[in-house]
Amino acid sequence: MKEGRLYGQFWSVYVSCKTNFKDAVDWGLQQLDITREYVDMYPEFELVNDPWSAKKAMNNGKIASTMGLEGGHMIGSRLAILRQLFNLGIRYMTLTHNCNTPWADNNIADVNETHVRSNGLSDFGKDVILEMNRLGMFVDLSHVSKATMNDALDVSEAPVMFSHSSARALASHQRNVEDDVIKRVKENKGIICIGSDLNLFDFV
Repeated sequence: MKEGRLYGQFWSVYVSCKTNFKDAVDWGLQQLDITREYVDMYPEFELVNDPWSAKKAMNNGKIASTMGLEGGHMIGSRLAILRQLFNLGIRYMTLTHNCNTPWADNNIADVNETHVRSNGLSDFGKDVILEMNRLGMFVDLSHVSKATMNDALDVSEAPVMFSHSSARALASHQRNVEDDVIKRVKENKGIICIGSDLNLFDFV
């Protein structure tokens, strides 16, 4: 990491969609705990929760480390869980992983209409976006359906991000982002990771 001059990073807290509608909250908390323990184990890392502490850590030669939740199934459709995860250090949430939540459709809905559940975000899903905005948590739109992308961009009062998505024009996979949505992210002043590899995410 130091040879590559990495100064800061998000650690992704992730559990499989097999836990969806069952015990995703429990497993998510365990993964969050493991992440915090791992960061604490190495003096090169420092856990940070805001830009000011991140800048201070970097200036002190540390790798500023914060955490994101890789899948909204880990909040169990409860804003209270979302708030508590924020209190534990979560600073972004990917709204879905490779499965729908009861309040947001994932990218499979774009290629298989039987997977459409909310046709984007439900009313509760829009409440999730606004609560994330209020808390100061990034809305991450990687993995979600196009309808969910557009609903989130309609609702969000803060810049969104795509933490790991490529451009659909470069790689035709439902995970990747079409040009009209990329233009909306620009208007939103959001952040998008565009891979240079034409085959990026073809294998996912």
